[in-house]
Amino acid sequence: MSNSNTVIALDVGDVRIGVARANTIAKIAEPLITIEMNDSAADVVRQMATEQQADCVVVGLPRNMSGEETAQTKKVRAFIEQLEAVLEVPVKTQDESLTSVKAEEILEARKTRYNKGDVDALAAALILEDYLATSENTHA
Repeated sequence: MSNSNTVIALDVGDVRIGVARANTIAKIAEPLITIEMNDSAADVVRQMATEQQADCVVVGLPRNMSGEETAQTKKVRAFIEQLEAVLEVPVKTQDESLTSVKAEEILEARKTRYNKGDVDALAAALILEDYLATSENTHA
């Protein structure tokens, strides 16, 4: 495992995956890109993790408002299994409750044009910020 202090986060959807990165020391997450959710998505994430020298990959785990798992949670867990099969770094999960809603609110407040990919990448950054805020205590 590398020790670059870099973490990548994913907001996994049916169509796209938002990708963000952060340095664990600075604890500032930045949206990167979105990638297409298809049969090669896990390999694309592997390539990005290698290029970024990521220490781990954090995947947002969706739940309903009661905290229960949903059909989308099962899809994300299946993708996590694909990631674990190809990645050389650990895959960790982080609650992603309302991150897409928050991302859309942030983008709307900027009063500039944005697309769904922008929402997904920013949602990944919000997932990563949540992960970094709690990582000292719960994600060791």
